[in-house]
Amino acid sequence: MSTPLSELSIRRLTRGDLEACADLSEDRGWPREEHKWGLLLAAGTGYGIDDPSGKGLVTACVVTSYGRGSSPGPGLAAIGMVLVAERYARRGVGRRLMKHVLAEAEGTPLTLHATPYGKPLYEELGFATVGRAEMVRGHLRATGPAPQVTTRPANAEDLPAILHLDAEVFGLDRTHMITRLPAFADQLRVAESNGVLTGYAAAWPNMETHVVGPLIARDTDTAKSLIASLAAGTDRPLRTDIDVRHEELLNWLRTNGLERIAFNAVMTKGAPGLPGDWTRRFAPLTVAAG
Repeated sequence: MSTPLSELSIRRLTRGDLEACADLSEDRGWPREEHKWGLLLAAGTGYGIDDPSGKGLVTACVVTSYGRGSSPGPGLAAIGMVLVAERYARRGVGRRLMKHVLAEAEGTPLTLHATPYGKPLYEELGFATVGRAEMVRGHLRATGPAPQVTTRPANAEDLPAILHLDAEVFGLDRTHMITRLPAFADQLRVAESNGVLTGYAAAWPNMETHVVGPLIARDTDTAKSLIASLAAGTDRPLRTDIDVRHEELLNWLRTNGLERIAFNAVMTKGAPGLPGDWTRRFAPLTVAAG
C-alpha cells in the first residue's frame, strides 16, 4: 500500500540533492538550471519530499535568509523554486510544503516572486502583492550616445565596498550570498565616480543566456552602463527581471533589442513591503532569492 501524501516526511535538502532538484525542474518543463540550484542550496535552505517510489522528489523549494546585521528585529527570507512533480500536481502537496516553510520561518518576514499560476495559492497563505517585475530577454544592441558612466571589472579589493553598497540598498545583510558572486558569475562589474562605488552588476550563466543580477545602481544611466558593459562581454542573450517602476530602463532595454517575456508579482508576508531603497535596486540576483 502506498504512503498517503499527507504522511510523507519533509526533509532538508543538501548539495547532494542537486541532480534531483534539476530533474524536478525538467519534469515541470523548466530548464534544469543546475548552476542556480547549486548556489541556492549552498547559500539557502532547501526543503523537499522524496517520492516513495524512489523516482526523485515529489516537491521542493529553497529559502534564502538575510539578516539585519547589528539592527534589531527579524530580517527577511526569500522563497523560491517552489516546484511539484507533474504526477503529484493539484493534490495539495505544494500547499503542504509551503505551510511547513511558513511554520519554520517563525515570524520572519517573507518574500517571493509569483507567477500568475502560483499567485492564488500564495494569496491564500497570506501573501500580498507589493510590486511587479518584468522579465526581458534578448541581445542588447544599444543605439544612440552611451551614458558617460565609468564601469570596470570588479576585483578583490572592491568586495568591502560592494557589500556596503548592497546592504545599504537592499536593506539587509546579504554577505553570505554576495561573497559567492565572484565564483558564481561569469562577469562582475562595478561603476564608480571620483573613486566612489556607485553601482555593481553581475552576469551569470543560465542555460543559453546570461542573467543580469543583482543590478544595483545610483541612477538609470549607471544601470544602463553596467548592462551595456556586461552585454559587451558575452555573445549570449541577456535575461533580467526589472522592477516595473524603473520605466526608463525598461523602455531603453526594449528599444535596444530585449523583448518582454513575462511579469511576476512581488509578494510579501509579515511586512508591508521590501526593505531598502528601490530607486537604486533595479534587478534581483535571481527571483528565487531576491
